[in-house]
Amino acid sequence: MFSAEDLILILAVALLLFGANKLPEMARSLGKATGEFKKAQMESENELRRLNKPLNDQDTKIRNLAMEMGINVENKTTEQLMEEIRSKIKSNESSGAKVPDKTPAPH
Repeated sequence: MFSAEDLILILAVALLLFGANKLPEMARSLGKATGEFKKAQMESENELRRLNKPLNDQDTKIRNLAMEMGINVENKTTEQLMEEIRSKIKSNESSGAKVPDKTPAPH
């Protein structure tokens, strides 16, 4: 990112502008700010992953249901699959066909 010459030049200018007493304090403040920024970034990424997980689980369940109903799931979005599932259920209801029940029978 920066070469050694660039860093030396930046430090020299900072030393002239702020003085030797302020540089350590400014470096600590910069370090703390950088740490806080990275912490907030990681928390945001973790939150996004947590929020996306239920959607992925729901998408998987919809795809599995569509496959069980004999619907081709290749290259189809979740919305398209949901519409095909609704259509198939409506057509089965109107024709009097029974939709298979996937609940286990009592013993």
